[in-house]
Amino acid sequence: MTEVSSLTGRLLVATPALADPNFDRAVVLLLDHDEEGSLGVVLNRPTPVGVDDILEGWASLTGEPGVVFQGGPVSLDSALGVGVVPGDDHTGPKPGVRDPIGWRRVHGAIGLVDLETPPELLAAALGSLRIFAGYAGWGPGQLEDELTEGAWYVVESEPGDVSSPVPESLWRAVLRRQRSELAMVATYPDDPSLN
Repeated sequence: MTEVSSLTGRLLVATPALADPNFDRAVVLLLDHDEEGSLGVVLNRPTPVGVDDILEGWASLTGEPGVVFQGGPVSLDSALGVGVVPGDDHTGPKPGVRDPIGWRRVHGAIGLVDLETPPELLAAALGSLRIFAGYAGWGPGQLEDELTEGAWYVVESEPGDVSSPVPESLWRAVLRRQRSELAMVATYPDDPSLN
């Protein structure tokens, strides 16, 4: 595995110094990362739009909050589904067990959901589902440049990150669980000038 492809399935956690308002305190799940660029979704940007308002039949499979999330600033008129298949682990499917129809593994138990698939075909298999409008994208080498500049922390994802019931606290929660100095970054004030 090349270093470039090794970031698929991991989280990008915005550093407090990241100035782009699109990614202030963002937690991005990388769905694809290779020599052609990177694509991910911001896990902690709920919108006020209900899932049923744009995708009939999928709302019953999404957790709380049952809203569409803003996955990033690119292609806001497109929808992506990210789902977790419970009982799976990070090594892939068990021998002889096939992935559910309409779900494509990204990393471990996390995968992309084909929203053209009838929801009832996936209902029994999915443990959680989030719908994202838009995505975050980087061209070849662009994310690597941002990593070199210190804009992001790269950490392991957990299946529960996809369906956090309190997405607004995900940035702090992901940092807090790290076994390094990153855990201290979780205490960084929202507005350091008030400190």
